[in-house]
Amino acid sequence: MGLLIPSLQPAYPLLSYPFHSKLNNFTLKFCTHLHYNYNSLTYSNSARAAPIFTIPSNVDVSTSTTSSITGWTEFANNVSGEWDGFGADFTKEGQPIELPESVVPEAYREWEVKVFDWQTQCPTLAQPHEVSLMYRNIKLLPTVGCEADAATRYSIHERNVTNNEQSPALAFAYQSSGCYVAVWPVADQGAYKLLELEHCLINPLDKESRVRIIQVIRFEDSKLELHNIKVFVEQWYGPFRNGDQLGGCSIRDSAFAATQPLKPSQVTGVWQGLNAVATFHNSQNIIFQLRDESVRQTVRDERSLILLPKQLWCSLEKGENEESCCEVGWLLDEGRTITSKCIFSSRAELKEIAIASEGLAR
Repeated sequence: MGLLIPSLQPAYPLLSYPFHSKLNNFTLKFCTHLHYNYNSLTYSNSARAAPIFTIPSNVDVSTSTTSSITGWTEFANNVSGEWDGFGADFTKEGQPIELPESVVPEAYREWEVKVFDWQTQCPTLAQPHEVSLMYRNIKLLPTVGCEADAATRYSIHERNVTNNEQSPALAFAYQSSGCYVAVWPVADQGAYKLLELEHCLINPLDKESRVRIIQVIRFEDSKLELHNIKVFVEQWYGPFRNGDQLGGCSIRDSAFAATQPLKPSQVTGVWQGLNAVATFHNSQNIIFQLRDESVRQTVRDERSLILLPKQLWCSLEKGENEESCCEVGWLLDEGRTITSKCIFSSRAELKEIAIASEGLAR
């Protein structure tokens, strides 16, 4: 049954074409995600170019169904709701990217004001007993002043996670707190492929505040390179309402892309903390809980860090045995961070996902 959302009119016809590739024993067949511009707001699932996957192997959830469902129920309660805020794109060097001129109000252009941030909505619904999740990234056209009633949706991108081989996500790891990491295929350009590593981190001191840092990864000849970065800074505004209520003037945060980035001295050095880990083995599961906890140390060097606003950073660097570590982090307070990592083997196979609460090693 299609998801009804009041009246989407694509700016151009729906186009799709299949791609085939292999990554970490995944056999993929997926269609391109298209970017729509529209003035009204609905479509059904049948109108979307949804990716289709055949996944013979994935990660191992070494837990019973009961304990897995129990952890998922708490996660579903914490992740579901209306998450509104701001989002921005950054280059692989961490420089903010301006919005297309076509969406910027004339007044800003006349004043020569650069606009980097979208106001965003992310209505999210996790089904507590079906072990599935749906959310929509909604971008609103920039407005001059506080014009909440005039806010117009520029684009909608819906994503779904299910624990079967039809799931668009290649892998999805979660904590009961509402934090998660998702691996999404984006495009196959023949010579190379693009993946998105989506890291969603909840502030442990404020469960109504979160960030989503998306590393867009270029995968070519078993080599991983950072392509660009997307950042969403979001607040929880209430239970799931399918995005019916625009945040407008009630948004508690503000545009951030052009603000000062994190200072390297704040996160370099030796850090340690408790890691919640999931290790990948042969399994038919897509969704799994981060649960194997261990204390680990991490050494951060300024040269590997991409420094971002809002006390955020990310990195992609080679480690032991030619493994690649894709990391993001959030400096919560002086000497205190929350981080997320995806570790790939020398053959670009996803080996491990870990989320950690860290402090400076004494």
